[in-house]
Amino acid sequence: MIRIVRWNPGSHSTESATLDQLPATAAELPEGSVVWIDLADPTPEEEDRVLKAFLPVHALTFEDIVKPRASGSAHLPKVEEFPDYLFAIINPLPLDLHAVPGSEPAKSVRIHKLPRPQLSAVLTHTVLITHHYSPMPCIMEGHGHLDRHAGNVKRGPDYLFHLILDGIVDDYAPMVDRISLQLDRLETKMFRQPTPAVLAKLMRVKREVTYLRKTLILEREVLARLIRGEFQLVDPREMAYYRNVYDHLVRYTDLIENAREMVSDLMQTHLAATSNRLNEIMKTLTMISTIGMICTLIVGYYGMNFKHIGELEWEYGHWLAFGLMAAVGLGLVALYRWKKWL
Repeated sequence: MIRIVRWNPGSHSTESATLDQLPATAAELPEGSVVWIDLADPTPEEEDRVLKAFLPVHALTFEDIVKPRASGSAHLPKVEEFPDYLFAIINPLPLDLHAVPGSEPAKSVRIHKLPRPQLSAVLTHTVLITHHYSPMPCIMEGHGHLDRHAGNVKRGPDYLFHLILDGIVDDYAPMVDRISLQLDRLETKMFRQPTPAVLAKLMRVKREVTYLRKTLILEREVLARLIRGEFQLVDPREMAYYRNVYDHLVRYTDLIENAREMVSDLMQTHLAATSNRLNEIMKTLTMISTIGMICTLIVGYYGMNFKHIGELEWEYGHWLAFGLMAAVGLGLVALYRWKKWL
């Protein structure tokens, strides 16, 4: 599906359009026009019409754009400048995470097992082309913003692209908060009872943190290049908006880095707690074995095959043996408590 929003400099208004209403090439657009073409799960014919006819892009750019359909995997975030356009790839959060409102239900969604989405963007001075094969909330939010503030289209493709980036970055906030909450709960369980189930949950969180960290670091590099004034297609007046998005992304990246360190610390804590628990078990078994050894010695003494053992003929000899074993056992338990071993 193709959705087109166009700023008409003649009527000073924002309007929807179709491909047939656009010129054959972007070079033929009237002066002052701004066009946003959103390719949502397009057909190969639509891709050729926009990316090869209306705004021809480099063969490598086209290959990166269609990579999810060709290979089944998304390209990692990057930004490249070509003589006629600026090309960027961003990886938003998977749609399944947006479909689950609130943090509690989202626990059942394992982000590292979901396919990584890809949003490709091509910018010129007058045209913004966005391309994606799955629905993107950030695109919907961008169109919603333009529905409320139609006049902002005339500010240019760089401003429109900032709206999309802002929506993508803001979507990370609930995910990062959920991971922090999970780690706090796992930390509490870790000290109470370090079971294998807790370790399995910790490993799952670790994979989620690794997934997000990889994406956030690369997207941070993309935004860092956009705010340095490295590209002429990003107007200096819009860099303040890009810096605001960059600041949010840096904060989320730092939180993910802290979560990564916390995961590592919790894994070390789990190993230490498991080792301490094993030591406690071994200590208890050793104490029981020591008491059993003394009782065995007493039983072995009276079980010797000698005829002249005084207590063998005694009426209360059997109870004496039991009494000795009970006294030794209680004495050792008292000794362990005095030594604070129990």
